[in-house]
Amino acid sequence: MPFLNSTFARSSLLMLLVGGGVLVAIVLSSFFLARTTQAYFQDVVKLRELRSTAADMQLFLRAAESGQRGFVLTQDAEFLKPYTTASAVIPRLRERLKKAAGNLDVVRVPFDQLDPLIDDKLAEMQSTVEMVQKGNAVGAIEVIRGAYGRQLMEGITTILGKLIGDMDGRIGTGVDDLNDSASALQWITIGGGLMIILVIGGAITIVGQHVRELQRARSEVEELNAGLEERVNERSEDLIQANREIQRYAYIVSHDLRAPLVNIMGFTSELDASLKSISTYVLADGTPLSETDVNDARIAVEQDLPEAIAFIRSSTKKMDGLINAILKISRDGRRELKPEKIDLGELLEATAASIYHQVSEAGGEVNISVAQARGLITDRFSMEQVFGNLFDNAVKYKHPDRPLNLSVKAMPIGRAAMRIEVADNGRGIAPEDHERVFELFRRSGVQDQQGEGIGLAHVRSLVRNLGGEITVTSTLGGGTTFVIRLPTDLSQYVRSNGS
Repeated sequence: MPFLNSTFARSSLLMLLVGGGVLVAIVLSSFFLARTTQAYFQDVVKLRELRSTAADMQLFLRAAESGQRGFVLTQDAEFLKPYTTASAVIPRLRERLKKAAGNLDVVRVPFDQLDPLIDDKLAEMQSTVEMVQKGNAVGAIEVIRGAYGRQLMEGITTILGKLIGDMDGRIGTGVDDLNDSASALQWITIGGGLMIILVIGGAITIVGQHVRELQRARSEVEELNAGLEERVNERSEDLIQANREIQRYAYIVSHDLRAPLVNIMGFTSELDASLKSISTYVLADGTPLSETDVNDARIAVEQDLPEAIAFIRSSTKKMDGLINAILKISRDGRRELKPEKIDLGELLEATAASIYHQVSEAGGEVNISVAQARGLITDRFSMEQVFGNLFDNAVKYKHPDRPLNLSVKAMPIGRAAMRIEVADNGRGIAPEDHERVFELFRRSGVQDQQGEGIGLAHVRSLVRNLGGEITVTSTLGGGTTFVIRLPTDLSQYVRSNGS
């Protein structure tokens, strides 16, 4: 048996170390690539703003020139409207162009050449208009026929055209970098998730092998029972301890690690959806975008991407915490309880938030009433697992013909104990199965939901470790109520048992 335990511990540690390494890689890679993606997007937005402003400047200068020439040739005041409008807009465009260029360190706009050309062109157009207005149309036409105005416009067009072409190249490169970064983030997350699934599968396989070895050892004990009472007692003690270890390992590896992994995979899809909105914006390449497209891209960068990254980071952090807990269990044989003062109401609200969408979408509700018994000194990690399992079971086994109504009530029992009731209106449990549901790997009722039958067994173990007891009252089809009795101060209970 010591050999089996040591082999089991080494194999489990190896699986957990591999899983921990994968988690660290996912967290660091996701954080780095997400920051890189944001930086690429901001650069593309700045480049696009500079390109758009340069194109607008070129467009309005040509519009002003067309209005000027039309007015000089026809003396029709209607041609002054585009000239007047463009002349009023061009100064604002120059300021906007300088501001956009100032936001980019990698781009240099030759304003020392561009500004004099624009000033001279505006002056040339204004002078010909004023000549016509004063009756000297012939002189104005001669000015237009000259090469000076054309040379000014050609110089402006050359500078702005070169700037626009440079921006197009840089935007294309930025879009490619953005796509590469987002794609790498997606594949790293998916690959890491698959690696974690393999680690979980390997850990479950190791547990299964260990269970078979325990069963074989138990058979040997039964065969040697006659005349070997002392040896049987020793072997039984080993088996009991090993079964406790298997219970903890099987629960944490095959149950708790799944929920954060689902979050990681789900928010990977959210990242992919956000990328589509961003791609629509950055790949427009000068095409006018609707306000909805711009808002979708802004929301994706400012809200969706940070939210998805935060949830991925939160899920990986939770998985890392569970793996660290398993490592400690494998070394010490059991997790050390850490009594601390907790707010029961806040703990229950946080746990209920994890099932909020599943309950609310079906028209159900969760009611928590713990105002008379909020203060509690106990182990937070154990309490989170207890209520997480009970809430998940309520959702899993809700009645198909009615919305789920889940309620939690807490009340003091004297000065040293607390009673907590978790009640639902789900399928219920047959009376003959009330005790059976707390047995390891045993389930009751219609088996139409996934599960290994370890959740409630682990809940009872956690509650007993906290110095309490859990019971159930239920009728088939009429809902279920779990009643938990706990000491209000776990530190007192631990001291009294240790003395």
